[in-house]
Amino acid sequence: MKVGFLSALFLQILLLVSCTKEFQPKPLGYNRLILPEPSYRNSPDSLPYQFSYSSHAILLDDTSWVSERYWIEVYYPELKANIHITYKKIKDRKELRELVDDAFSLTAKHQIKANAIDEVVVTTPSGKKVVIAEVSGEVPSQFQFTVTDSTKNFLRGAVYFFTKVHNDSLAPAIDYVKKDAMHLINSLRWKDELTPGNQGR
Repeated sequence: MKVGFLSALFLQILLLVSCTKEFQPKPLGYNRLILPEPSYRNSPDSLPYQFSYSSHAILLDDTSWVSERYWIEVYYPELKANIHITYKKIKDRKELRELVDDAFSLTAKHQIKANAIDEVVVTTPSGKKVVIAEVSGEVPSQFQFTVTDSTKNFLRGAVYFFTKVHNDSLAPAIDYVKKDAMHLINSLRWKDELTPGNQGR
């Protein structure tokens, strides 16, 4: 009888402790992704430029209120990410300078949350000038770039992830899309460069 009483008392104490224990929610995580092997296809010839983009992404029109013709998004459904592409036909050197300054200002807006912004200027195999900005920290866009021939064409791209997950958890997916963005940059051709003999090279 005494044993039964002690067992019941122990059970009540155990239940009381378990009921009063403070609930600690788990931190928000990112579903484990199996990133597919890279493969690419060419963008349509309806654009004034052509590039190779991931076969695991789809091309969408930019539907924002500021969008212009030939602005598109390379959207990754599985990653909830995209590479936002804007394009301008250059009229003169003054307009080129304005476009370069605007791109710099858009990147600089990330300074509030960024741990660092690393910029590098490179030239593609086809002779285009490229400015690449890699942004670290809890920022909405981790990788941005501009590509121009300095006379006729100007293209800007920015990588975005549409998730509240911290960027350190997103690192493998961010690196994956960055590599695709670099492939896009190196494969980029303006329409006046394209002929039946060299498309997609």
